[in-house]
Amino acid sequence: MAEPLDGAMQWVSVLSTRPSLEGAVDEAVAQAQAALQDSADLALVFISSAFASELPRLMPLLKERLPQTVMVGCTGGGIVGLLDDGTVREVEDAPALGLTLAHLPGVNVQPFHVIGDELPDMDGPPQQWAEVIGVDPASEPCFILLSDAMSSRINDLLQGLDYAYPGAVKVGGLATGSSMFGSGLFCNFELHREGTVGIALSGRVVLEAIVAQGCRPIGKPYRVVEGERNVMLKLEEQDADLTMRSPLEALQELYQDLNDMDQELAQNSLFVGIAQNEFKQDLEQGDFLIRNMLGVDPRVGAIAIGDRVRPGQRIQFHLRDASASEDDLKMLLQRYCSQHVGHSSPAGALMFACLGRGEGLYGLPNFDSTLFREQIAQIPLSGFFCGGEIGPVGNATFLHGYTSVFGICREP
Repeated sequence: MAEPLDGAMQWVSVLSTRPSLEGAVDEAVAQAQAALQDSADLALVFISSAFASELPRLMPLLKERLPQTVMVGCTGGGIVGLLDDGTVREVEDAPALGLTLAHLPGVNVQPFHVIGDELPDMDGPPQQWAEVIGVDPASEPCFILLSDAMSSRINDLLQGLDYAYPGAVKVGGLATGSSMFGSGLFCNFELHREGTVGIALSGRVVLEAIVAQGCRPIGKPYRVVEGERNVMLKLEEQDADLTMRSPLEALQELYQDLNDMDQELAQNSLFVGIAQNEFKQDLEQGDFLIRNMLGVDPRVGAIAIGDRVRPGQRIQFHLRDASASEDDLKMLLQRYCSQHVGHSSPAGALMFACLGRGEGLYGLPNFDSTLFREQIAQIPLSGFFCGGEIGPVGNATFLHGYTSVFGICREP
């Protein structure tokens, strides 16, 4: 490996598939330290739920080998990382430990652990949220968040962080574990079973997000005319005759125009996208927050979805399958590359993928991670398969499903 420029950001990601905990830790740390050409300021550790019963032993093993390094991590349903030959691998349903070490000159690395029950009141001032996290909003931080699904109050946390740190990129995922031992969160070599652990990065660092929700739009956008909580009651077609109709009527009309393959797909893989930019006229793929359809009331033609709706919002129906997921991710990666010509090269990246993706979706292993490295660069990549993925759409941060979120780290 060529000698890096003095003071340059460095990332190293390794993956061990050894079945013993000590063997996996020894192999991962040795390979990562040998590859990193300077001191490690940050360690990110992702470990498969196959090791769930051994997590209390993991912390002292890591602390002994990485004593001066800020560390966060969690358990996952699958682990993403690089083998010693440099190839990327997504290990699903087998023991694996992924380790990323990063040398971050000029970057302030602030770890934190917050409990859901201790979050500030949603009506309080933003300064209360900054005090909980321990980071001044004036430092313009970016965040990596790893949460427990049951105890983190993750939606409140994301809303509060967006309130206190507007414009800050936030990526991450919900840890997954075994049915017997649950999930584990790690912060500075302490094991936590609830809340959220995270890292705030500020200074000479840029964190950018790619959020691939795996859907393609069908039909035309509609504007919500009437809605109550998470139920759409009346829609009107955007840029048309403004005739109101029930959401079910709009869906039935759309269904008739679909080809046979899409009609079959719509039986089980139909979603609703909510536009996140109220002012953008020509909506395109990636402009929508994708949410599940929860149910239909045929008496009034209403459709319930997995998020709140309000009059004036624009929605569009979407379909999801392996082909749509591939096309969506490829389009977003190519868009990222075209928008970053002349920017500094990425130093490393993190991948937070839904348990519903991977080989079960594509029928092939290592799909999303391989596509990422083909399109972006052969940079260090690590991450895990989540029970929910955290990433921005528009100017707000959301918890997603069936999504792959990539956090790309580089110097300004």
